[in-house]
Amino acid sequence: MAFGFLARLRNGLARTARALRDGVSGIFSGASISPSDLDRLEELLITTDMGVANATRIRDSVSDAVRRKRISADPASVLAFVKQDLSAALPTGSSVVNFAPSPPTVIFVVGVNGVGKTTTVGKLAAFFRSRGKSVLVAAADTFRAAAVDQLRIWAERAGTRIILAEQGADPSSVLHNSLDAAIAGGEDVVIVDTAGRLHNKEHLMRELEKMGRVAQRAVPGAPHETLLVLDAATGQNALVQARTFSGILPLTGLVLAKLDGTAKGGIALAIYDEIKVPVKFIGVGEQVDDLAEFFPRDYVDALFSESPADSGC
Repeated sequence: MAFGFLARLRNGLARTARALRDGVSGIFSGASISPSDLDRLEELLITTDMGVANATRIRDSVSDAVRRKRISADPASVLAFVKQDLSAALPTGSSVVNFAPSPPTVIFVVGVNGVGKTTTVGKLAAFFRSRGKSVLVAAADTFRAAAVDQLRIWAERAGTRIILAEQGADPSSVLHNSLDAAIAGGEDVVIVDTAGRLHNKEHLMRELEKMGRVAQRAVPGAPHETLLVLDAATGQNALVQARTFSGILPLTGLVLAKLDGTAKGGIALAIYDEIKVPVKFIGVGEQVDDLAEFFPRDYVDALFSESPADSGC
């Protein structure tokens, strides 16, 4: 992760980091650790949306470490132990995009309305453009009136081509035209904005299955990525959406949008613990370049950083 973006990540997770530091300092006195202290630690981890399973596991790990005299009751010792435990629970390195052997690489972006899905499509386009990839955006969310206009603006900001259609048009037709255009134009990446409907899961599944068949016929192996966009600030609602989508779609990765400014920044840990789909990108702002690859170690470091100034920039 770029050094400047790491600073923004730490700044974005500052509220969560402060809640963890203050909470642990308020629980542990440095004298001894009681069962009541462990219960309060578990509650603290749950309030930062790290998930009940993670919180319970960490509580038990701390209890075991105390019994074995591996840690003291000092707050700094407890924080360091929890940080190490969480780091070990996440995959190492970054979860890179599965690029096709030959272009174009086709990426489906899914998610409910309001989570920042269309905005994320624009940011993903800018991300790939900044890495020397040519990008075409397919505006296949023809269900929502404002989606096409919004996506056109983001495509302009990212400097990419976009294939549009009228509201109510068949999404698979938009996708077909987009893939034809990308193949003819030699684009490296096609990013597909899909409809954000989840209230009718059967319809959503049929629609995306059809789009998958269209993509496969045009480009072998497509879609190469199916990324679910989640609003990190919604905490447990994001977990519910991840659980639901993973049950009906073969997801390859997650994008955590709006990670900045939330006191519930531990949600990435809870989601990975439950559905084992890697977070591939995170967003920490509203600008077109406020998206970066997700590195678990950087994320955990930010959760436990002393302050944004620790980044050195």
